[in-house]
Amino acid sequence: MGSKILLADDDTLVRVAIQKILKMFHHDVVAVGSGRQVLEQVSEDFDVIILDINMPDMDGFETLERLNQQKVDIPVLFLTGAGSMDYAVKAINLGAYDFLTKPIADIELFHVKVKQAAEKKHFLRQEKAYKKNLEREVQVKTQELAEKNILLEQYSNHLENATVQIMSSLQAAMEEKDGYTAGHTKRVTEYAVFLGEAALISHEDMLVLRRASQFHDIGKLVIDLSCIQKPGDLTPEEWELIKKHPEVGASIIEPLTFMERERDIIRHHHEKMDGTGYPDGIGANELDTLTRIITIADSYDAMTSRRNYRRNLSTPEAVGELRRCAGSQFDPDLVEIFAGVVLSARSLYKQ
Repeated sequence: MGSKILLADDDTLVRVAIQKILKMFHHDVVAVGSGRQVLEQVSEDFDVIILDINMPDMDGFETLERLNQQKVDIPVLFLTGAGSMDYAVKAINLGAYDFLTKPIADIELFHVKVKQAAEKKHFLRQEKAYKKNLEREVQVKTQELAEKNILLEQYSNHLENATVQIMSSLQAAMEEKDGYTAGHTKRVTEYAVFLGEAALISHEDMLVLRRASQFHDIGKLVIDLSCIQKPGDLTPEEWELIKKHPEVGASIIEPLTFMERERDIIRHHHEKMDGTGYPDGIGANELDTLTRIITIADSYDAMTSRRNYRRNLSTPEAVGELRRCAGSQFDPDLVEIFAGVVLSARSLYKQ
């Protein structure tokens, strides 16, 4: 089956003769008499364009320039009766595919050049179709990947929430066994959130703070702390056992990669500003704001809760103790913010 060819020559006799030759080889030919008519007729349906160079009004070179401007991707063969080196250089620079001479002396050679140009167009069509199909496949795969990522994220969030819920239940059950620690985690979380809000920390930090507060004492799940229920002071050995719970808690959290920041806070919630805390003895420059917040919330609840070895302090007394240790144990600025929160709440409660 032949190709579809757009032929332009202002000489009617030449145009008709070439049209007959092309039809002899079963090509479908649209013949026009000027470059402007080429621009009017051209479409992607054509496989080859044959242009006479010397045409009035718009010659072959100008026609090809206009085709290039319109990004017409069809091989162009120039038809010339008097070739020259200048013509050849200009044609090459414009992207012409080849030359055809007239009058046509070798019909077979003429047809070979037309056929080769048509094959190039066929190749260009295949390449364009391949790229289009490839783009479509990439879009489909990208959409599939996006959908899978959404499902994976949903599953991951569900798994995280389930893990947090199970751990919270275990910790709550542990605390309820001891009347002295019942409700401690819940209260510390509330105090930490109050202080975090008053300190204007970000929404993202608030999520970390809440979760770290919920699990700050999770290390006590695997440590025998029956000693804290006995009357009297703890022995040095008993203190050393209790002081292990931040490290143990951080170890429990470590496999949960989504709680990396919480793990560090849990490990350091008994550190002090002056570096005399435990387990690592790090100081102010190494303690982030969230750790400092939980340290205050945890200590405040410990001071205001009933213990078997001492009476619980009132809110003003506990605030006074926080202020006394501000700078050495606690962040002074956060202590004042917390004092404003709890003292205001106490005043409102009394009213």
